[in-house]
Amino acid sequence: MKIVLSALLCLSFFHVMAQSDEAALERGLYNLPNVTFKKVSAPGDRYLKYELVIRQPLDHWHPEKGYFYQHATLLHKGFSRPTVIETQGYWLADHRNEVEKMLDANDLNVEYRFYGKSVPDSVPWDDLTIEQATADWHAINQLFRNIYTGKWVSTGVSKGGESTLYYKYFYPQDVDLSLPYVAPLDNSLEDKRLYHFFDTIGTAGCRNKIFQLQVFLLQHEKEAVEKLKWYSKGAHLHYSYTGDIGKSFEYAVLEFPFAFWQNYGYCDSIPTGTSLEEYIDALLKISDIAGFSDEGLKEFEAHYYQAATQSGYYGYNIAPFKKYLHYFTGENPLASFPPKSAPVKPFDPTLNAKVAQWLSDSGNNIIYIYGGIDAWTAAGIIVSPTVNSKRFLVPGATHGRARVRNMPPAMQQEYKAKVAALSGLDINLSEL
Repeated sequence: MKIVLSALLCLSFFHVMAQSDEAALERGLYNLPNVTFKKVSAPGDRYLKYELVIRQPLDHWHPEKGYFYQHATLLHKGFSRPTVIETQGYWLADHRNEVEKMLDANDLNVEYRFYGKSVPDSVPWDDLTIEQATADWHAINQLFRNIYTGKWVSTGVSKGGESTLYYKYFYPQDVDLSLPYVAPLDNSLEDKRLYHFFDTIGTAGCRNKIFQLQVFLLQHEKEAVEKLKWYSKGAHLHYSYTGDIGKSFEYAVLEFPFAFWQNYGYCDSIPTGTSLEEYIDALLKISDIAGFSDEGLKEFEAHYYQAATQSGYYGYNIAPFKKYLHYFTGENPLASFPPKSAPVKPFDPTLNAKVAQWLSDSGNNIIYIYGGIDAWTAAGIIVSPTVNSKRFLVPGATHGRARVRNMPPAMQQEYKAKVAALSGLDINLSEL
């Protein structure tokens, strides 16, 4: 009976606090210029949730060029709580992040410009730059500091984690602490550090199974492609970008090691033997040809545009497979596929070189998390002794599992202590 009464009192407390905060928060939101909002939290929720639309300049240095409408969500925990700004790399994530949970923080989850709902009627590709994207987050930070005056933390995952690093570089005073997850910083359009990673990660037996799978599929390309034509027809996939389903098939086979170590990592599931169906099933499970269809490439065209112009990416080492390939000769093909309709500028490595140097010399108050078997760890940041930042490598973790909740207990405690040391904030590991 006491437990039930305590729970009811707790819910009553949250209800009263939510009602009080709701009126004050909505007054604050109403007074923010260029921001519209809609409450989407449900009765009984322990926090208030709002959908936001923020008018942003296409070009922050030339606002006369026009505007687009950037979408975000706000979780409100309390005016005295810290605030997390979640620097998405793509569209809005529809789930809560670890940092907001651990800190019991307000959370501003911001969609990347020109993704999802945050796309203007006609995309001005010249304005899809890292400088403009970080200026978006800075503008939001400055707006919402009128409501939240406590400590600010930035976080993001994958390309979102990379975005956290760029944001910290351009606007280091915006946040007290940066917590990027699995954030690469490529050194070129073909970051060759990944080739060494694929040659050394895991066991020799596992690496050989991956290689033999690739060879088997390429040796049986004609039969495999015929089967994949039926798959593609059922999935309504087309291949005008690459020009041929066979070429997309070869891309998918070359992609297999990257996709395997990024997202999977279970070597026992790699087939051996002579069953083409088993090999095709493994390919579709790990490195689906759909990713190299018009439909798959279209979904990530803004990402590929930025990779090809500023952020860099990776390629495919074709040397071991040249005698089997029909569509690739000469230089290694790249894994970036910018839209053919966009005027793609030549890749410029200058920004990433500057960011890497700055992170080494001045990149303080950053805690990095990487996965022990994640392919992107090959392009991760190695923390220099010059700064107070720290890197955590989660043993055996892939891209999607390199999280605080999957750290060994001793590492979790070390992480908790580092957050406190750098920011004075206390994280609650039991919320994970």
